[in-house]
Amino acid sequence: MKYLQISFYACVLFVTCLTAQNKQITLEEIWNGTFRTERMDVLHSMANGQQYSVFNFNRSTRSTSVDIYDYKTLEKVETLVDSREIDELDYFTNYTFSKDESKLILATNETSVYRHSVLGNYFVYNVDDKTLISIADEKIQEPTFSPDGTKVAYVYKNNIYIKELSTGVTTQVTTDGEKNKIINGITDWVYEEEFAFVRAFEWNTDGDKIAFIRFDETNVPEFSMDLYGESLYPTQQVFKYPKAGEANSLVSLHFYDLTTKGTKTVKVNKSYNDFYIPRIKWTNNANILSAHYLNRKQNELDLWFIDAEENSASLVLAETDKAYVDVTDNLTFLEDNSFIWTSEKDGYNHIYHYSNNGDLINQVTTGNWEVTAYYGYDEKSDRIFYQSVENGSINRDVYSVKLNGRSKKRLSQLEGTNHAEFSADFSFFINTFSNTKTPPVYTLNKATTGEIIKPIKDNKALLQQLSNYNLSEKEFSTISVNGNDLNMWMLKPSNFDANKSYPVLMFQYSGPGSQQVANQWLNANDFWYQHLAQQGYIIVCIDGRGTGFKGADFKKVTYGQLGKYEVEDQIAAAKQLAELSFVDKTRIGIWGWSYGGFMSSNCLFKGNDVFKMAIAVAPVTSWRFYDTVYTERYNGLPQENPEGYDDNSPINHVEKLRGDFLLVHGTADDNVHVQNTMRLVESLIQADKQFDWAIYPDKNHGIYGGNTRLHLYKKMTNFLNENLGDKIK
Repeated sequence: MKYLQISFYACVLFVTCLTAQNKQITLEEIWNGTFRTERMDVLHSMANGQQYSVFNFNRSTRSTSVDIYDYKTLEKVETLVDSREIDELDYFTNYTFSKDESKLILATNETSVYRHSVLGNYFVYNVDDKTLISIADEKIQEPTFSPDGTKVAYVYKNNIYIKELSTGVTTQVTTDGEKNKIINGITDWVYEEEFAFVRAFEWNTDGDKIAFIRFDETNVPEFSMDLYGESLYPTQQVFKYPKAGEANSLVSLHFYDLTTKGTKTVKVNKSYNDFYIPRIKWTNNANILSAHYLNRKQNELDLWFIDAEENSASLVLAETDKAYVDVTDNLTFLEDNSFIWTSEKDGYNHIYHYSNNGDLINQVTTGNWEVTAYYGYDEKSDRIFYQSVENGSINRDVYSVKLNGRSKKRLSQLEGTNHAEFSADFSFFINTFSNTKTPPVYTLNKATTGEIIKPIKDNKALLQQLSNYNLSEKEFSTISVNGNDLNMWMLKPSNFDANKSYPVLMFQYSGPGSQQVANQWLNANDFWYQHLAQQGYIIVCIDGRGTGFKGADFKKVTYGQLGKYEVEDQIAAAKQLAELSFVDKTRIGIWGWSYGGFMSSNCLFKGNDVFKMAIAVAPVTSWRFYDTVYTERYNGLPQENPEGYDDNSPINHVEKLRGDFLLVHGTADDNVHVQNTMRLVESLIQADKQFDWAIYPDKNHGIYGGNTRLHLYKKMTNFLNENLGDKIK
């Protein structure tokens, strides 16, 4: 009941702020953290399921610690490790436990490599005797405890090493690692970016074998970026980047046996011409490894069980799709080595239970809705915990269900976005709830019923602060476009007058499986939209065909023609909006970032009869410039589908530009290369088209750091005011 009162208070307060106050949001406030929400520290559930650990930073002492808390009381039980008590470390920035929680790996001096990967100095801290051991003198990657906590495996300069903690002896497992040629145990750039993992080695349950993936990048083309810095001469970053249709790394799977110190190369009894290994995971059997093999077209996904002793492989499961098969992290092995799997094979993403030889036992969830997160399986209660959109595709709720698919329970209570973090024994979960009127509220809940045990943290202070501002409410609806009811939100000025005529700015991302129309708390862009609404703009966001959580057919209709149906939907929607009495049809603009920038460029060019202006930030301008894994998953190979690449790329439609166009990119974007913008600029110049553009030196795909983000949004706001809002009174 307390929680319901908090949410009711939040809603009342928000409504109050909609009607009572007139303070205007400034761009400086958006980007200096004024509207930042309080959030829960990243926590790790302890093995006993009754406690959790939290990484804490003490601002007054500039020290860090790992503290243990009790789930039921939420009180601190003890400090496990504090950097103030370690002479060798001023601070640490991350930590991981050994399986028995007697040791921790502490990270310091971490520096980013790409989106997910880091290099750092790492130490093993012993909880019992408070001793500290350096894992390596050099900066290394992905240090990982063996199951018994006596060893640590890691990667240094593309080779795998194992350190015996009791003796300090380090064994080098591989020797052929070389920059931009051979990588052992760490993924290459495109795997990291598109398959979203870095560590490509795994200990088995007995700790006597390591499985690892080897990447041979030798034939992958190199990409180079100039880094301007502050020195007299710029430097250059050179890395392997396979663009669509070009050579990928040759991947192979291997076993290293710690007893024999020998390495085996895995062979499966199926011929793959060109393939990926996007996931490996040991089963509960110490000799059996599971591995995903995915063909280059990504429409055939095979699950193999590989015997490390016999070096033999069995094909357990094969998924095929006319478009593509998504790779997930949901594979879970039960005690009998039967396993949980998620799949879209019935048209919606659902949970399945298979035997240890791949026979389907049952489909656990079913319906015309999507499972959006799989949280895990509790052997004791025989229940699976998951998140889904059963309560509408813009909402998220937490559920539990028996392994046989019966006795389903909704565990979350309020409409909006709910996300759960479960204790190790599935006794409790911390639920994070928000919607467009309520910033994140954290509660401790019983996993059996969802009952709220106690509130943990809310953002009443932020709501109180926002009550001083003149804010508008997001209005959710659907719009019928090209035979589909598309999710939409609209933000109107708080003093909206239906008898007046307003300029409209449309925002979208539109990438495959994405979602922007969601019932959740405001992000920084939402506060920018509030700023624009205060100036007299209407903001609209529409998730068109190709976006997610409405079934596989809706998502995959764009396969092979990226940018065709998505652009058609935005143009058609804009034309419908133009017919509204309160919309000035001569002043409709559109903007987006990354895939959204690709879209906004295309919409301005192809929809030149409806869009007056567009802003494109870090856009793909030709799919021929983007990486193999992402582009070929959704568009096929360019050698086999040249029209799908060229017909819908903005670079080939510049002659249609009639409106105002702002193009923005960072020069150190290792993801969507600034080459995209430079080639589009040259095409626009040769077509004698005028446009505006901005280049941010040494900034990556996110274009941030120091004053950068504020500068960017000032530029975009000024561009809007000059070209879309010039008639706002």
